Amino acid sequence: MSDAGIGLTGLGVLIALIAMRVPIGIALIGVSFTGLYVLMGPRVAWGAMSIIPYKFTSSWILSSIPMFLFLGFISYHTQLTKGMFQAARLWLSRFPGGLAIASIMGSAAFAAVSGSSIACSAAMGRIAIPEMLKHKYHPELATSTVAVAGTIGAMIPPSIILILYGVIAQISISQLFLGGVIAGLLTALGYIIVVLVRVGLNPSLAPERDESVTLKEKLLALRETWPILLIMVGIFGGLFGGVFTPTEAGAVGASLACLVAIVSGQMTLGRFLTAARETLMTTAALLLIAIGASLLTRFLALSGAGDYLSEGILSIATNPILLMVGIVVVYLLMGMFLEPIGAMLLTLPIILPVVDASGWSLLWFGVVLTKLLEIGMITPPIGMNVFVIKSVVGDLVKISAIFRGVFWFVIMDLLIVTILCAFPDLILWLPSLVN
Repeated sequence: MSDAGIGLTGLGVLIALIAMRVPIGIALIGVSFTGLYVLMGPRVAWGAMSIIPYKFTSSWILSSIPMFLFLGFISYHTQLTKGMFQAARLWLSRFPGGLAIASIMGSAAFAAVSGSSIACSAAMGRIAIPEMLKHKYHPELATSTVAVAGTIGAMIPPSIILILYGVIAQISISQLFLGGVIAGLLTALGYIIVVLVRVGLNPSLAPERDESVTLKEKLLALRETWPILLIMVGIFGGLFGGVFTPTEAGAVGASLACLVAIVSGQMTLGRFLTAARETLMTTAALLLIAIGASLLTRFLALSGAGDYLSEGILSIATNPILLMVGIVVVYLLMGMFLEPIGAMLLTLPIILPVVDASGWSLLWFGVVLTKLLEIGMITPPIGMNVFVIKSVVGDLVKISAIFRGVFWFVIMDLLIVTILCAFPDLILWLPSLVN
């Protein structure tokens, strides 16, 4: 068998293992090590196992991942985002579906300090869904809105997916963060439009609220937003003001979140330890997958399978539009079965050379890729955000009802992807201002 044949066989085995529900990090490492062993012998295989994991994980930029995760978990467990939702709830009370819109706005705010879709969905699910159900919102609208709003967590910086993409593609994390801002805000606006349209067509989904809210109550509610606003200003002000780097921003944000939680009286030893434990577990899982992806990249490069596949893709899809449509379809299908970071790290060794050879901006593609991966967070049969919301509501709402409600938002997501592809300057404009 040729070297490229060994590489392609390894990819086939990898896909089979993932289909058998083998953890993706273990599957990546196992296939890559075995492939290198067959291809180059035990010396090279064990050498790669001793060098590549250390070389990847010793990257200083990656230290921001546990810090941003810790920031998100601290904000979640100490309920620092609750005031933001309550303020949005009062200010948007006159709009059709005001509580649903408030949950979207609250998720966008939490996204700016968490970088995690799952954390975003879990936090807002516990705050927003009981409020909507209490006011007779249809369970399908209430749960699906929060499930999709959580995906904003990967778009608006800081984003764990964008950090990992930047490390692998070797492009500026700050530039990626800026590129994700417009895409994230456009996503939030699109979701708000979906709520307004659905409630406009079927007012029974979100009955009008019968309570009146005074201007004084609205202004007083704004005072409760200070925890998240302070953290956001601290992170983004220092980051884009040049006070600290994106890598340091995670540590600054986590420290600031702890300080704010202590001052607001929400911090306890139990909450701190829970956030720290969840941070360690999530970081370990992410790095295991990333190490496996790095080993796979080396295996594909040495076997020549990566170049073979990239050249094959370019020769088939000579039209850039068809190529992009193919990439979109691939990631939408993968998103149905794999978690986003695993899907990204699994495919980047093959897709990045194709994107680079096509002359596309790696920065633009990174943001579009993040958007595609987040759609996978709400599509069946996996739909991790949907299952997070199901765990929050328990038996109150069937999983099928949540997926039905999500369908309308997926249509908007696909429209947003089309807009971002047709008008790449929407992503590249902000980064170009700070070049």
